[in-house]
Amino acid sequence: MNSLIRTIPYSIELADSFFKRLKGLMFRKDQLVGEGLWIIPCNSIHMCFMNFSIDAVFLSKEGRIVRLVEDLKPWRIVKPIKNAYSVIELPAGTIKKHDLKIGEIIKL
Repeated sequence: MNSLIRTIPYSIELADSFFKRLKGLMFRKDQLVGEGLWIIPCNSIHMCFMNFSIDAVFLSKEGRIVRLVEDLKPWRIVKPIKNAYSVIELPAGTIKKHDLKIGEIIKL
């Protein structure tokens, strides 16, 4: 398993309270640009009331990537991911742009 430690060069906002996790990026009009949202704890997401696509990077408690979901469109759902403890929602195309891989560790 790849243990490369990666950073994501974006401004990442933390959503670690019930209300921040509940709201997430819902109803936001503008797409993400150079920013993301780290939802913790979280092992599944929905795209209800979203106005743009995102990339989702699901992490274990240790920060290891356990699932990558590219170009997740509005009104889609990602069912619970085994071993996922949190998710980083990023601009669509980020996974490909930074060549993120399952097994890598993300440092935030």
